[in-house]
Amino acid sequence: MSKPLYIAGLDLSGPSNLADTHLSIWSAGAAGLALHESLAGLDDAQICAIVERYATAAETVVGIDAPLSYSQRGGDRPGDADLRRHIRAVGMRSGSVMPPTMMRMVYLTLRGVSVARMLGALDPGWPIELVEVHPGAALGLRGAPIAAVLAFKREPAARSILIEWLREQGLDGAVPDEPSDHEVASWAAALAAWSWRRGDSAWLHPAAPPWHPFDFAC
Repeated sequence: MSKPLYIAGLDLSGPSNLADTHLSIWSAGAAGLALHESLAGLDDAQICAIVERYATAAETVVGIDAPLSYSQRGGDRPGDADLRRHIRAVGMRSGSVMPPTMMRMVYLTLRGVSVARMLGALDPGWPIELVEVHPGAALGLRGAPIAAVLAFKREPAARSILIEWLREQGLDGAVPDEPSDHEVASWAAALAAWSWRRGDSAWLHPAAPPWHPFDFAC
């Protein structure tokens, strides 16, 4: 019998916009992922407390949708440029992969690095595994309908299409009639983290410590 495993999908927002942070927690089984909790509007302390609660019971993998490192000279990291090439090939917009030090990204990068550091400092009895993810790319590179991937931040109908597609990939959980784009992103982040844990990423840029200490996967 395999050991119990929790997967967390964290769609992180900047520190001044906590309402757009969404965390979903799943248990992994042979048939897929079963949703335990789906929570919005969390601050850093709440994220750590929730993850620690699950991690004390079983090994836990957290897929974080935020840069967890940056290039010391600014601009792209090697993984950013490579992922951008891959998503363009499937019809996604290259601008959905932004350099971590770009003006509109710097506060998200700051929070991502900080949350990763705090989660890494928790001691539930075994390591909490962390991986940087890109939910949109995880959807697009795995064959989700590209029109829905491009529109899900704006259109409820696109979000419904993607939720159904995610169910087909093995994610089982209830959602509101009109889920937010951040809830959909947290589901996709969980899919990316689960795939990474199984060695089945659609795209992977390995960690390069100390500058880039976490794998980046979709």
